[in-house]
Amino acid sequence: MRWGSFVVLLAALAFATSSGAAEPNALELEFVTTASSPVYVTAPPGDTSRLFIVQQGSGGSALIRLLRDGGPATTFLNVSNITTGGERGLLSMAFPPTYATSGKFYVYYTASDGAMTVAEYMRDATNPDIADPNSRRVVISIPHPNYSNHNGGQLQFGPDGYLYLATGDGGGGGDPDRAGQNLAVLPGKLLRINPNLGPFGEPYTVPADNPFVGQTGVRPEIWAYGLRNPWRFSFDRQTGDLTIGDVGQGAWEEIDFALAPNAGRGMNFGWSCLEGRHLFGNCSEPSNHVPPVWEYSHPSGCSITGGYVVRDPAVPSLFGRYVYTDYCTSGGAFGLRSVMLAIPDAAGDSPTGL
Repeated sequence: MRWGSFVVLLAALAFATSSGAAEPNALELEFVTTASSPVYVTAPPGDTSRLFIVQQGSGGSALIRLLRDGGPATTFLNVSNITTGGERGLLSMAFPPTYATSGKFYVYYTASDGAMTVAEYMRDATNPDIADPNSRRVVISIPHPNYSNHNGGQLQFGPDGYLYLATGDGGGGGDPDRAGQNLAVLPGKLLRINPNLGPFGEPYTVPADNPFVGQTGVRPEIWAYGLRNPWRFSFDRQTGDLTIGDVGQGAWEEIDFALAPNAGRGMNFGWSCLEGRHLFGNCSEPSNHVPPVWEYSHPSGCSITGGYVVRDPAVPSLFGRYVYTDYCTSGGAFGLRSVMLAIPDAAGDSPTGL
């Protein structure tokens, strides 16, 4: 599933601005490399010469490969011995703003027991093009014992410098663990932490301004909740706004949106009382539900892959638009979708998709 989504997104960007007649700012595809089951691509802040590909290879391998200056791909890190495959496995990585000097980076994977895990690694002390596999330090481990699906998997440093991670609801159909609305557990959430060691050796610390800090029976790591399986979220690099692509159950896919500077803080995106804007299960709509800015029904798609707001001035036809895709391609050669995310009006109404 992940491999298909990745290739679709690359190809769809070209399709979006190339529809028969030539357009002055049309995008074109350019071959870069081949990869087995790539699930994520990223680069360190400010580094324009290195591209990192997170991939789940054949035979259960889990690699981070490095492309440097257009050369052949090389192995940056191999974690095949500590993770699994399929919908589980190696899922994402993120570089902190200090990567150039600290050499630290973070990897999201499912451990052999299924736990959703984030680990810190160090770049090799003498070679910036490889990681030190012996430097692994587990930052957070979230039990996920009952089902293999709905692992979330996204890591992203926000504009505030903290690490955000999106967790799935624990799997199964219809959220049988009722995790989405349960603030006492970490699945089905967007979490916000400081991944550095704490003053007393804690594997991570919780920012003091997280919305549920100090509340009895509530996990303070939670930044937002009511998510099913958020397969990719991103921060707008111009505005800091947050956008989440959350995979639906069987009828609706949704895009959730929150404005900076408190993008998503304390927000309830509704699952599993709602799928998209539609009631689901046996509970009513929570009073604090933040409806999706955009939704679409099956069978026009079946599994959203969230993307990014385009901020490249060389592509004015997509500038300011959120570009995403779906595993079930339809409605075009590569199933590209894009939506303009409108800012709320002066009355404070929720943003709407255009």
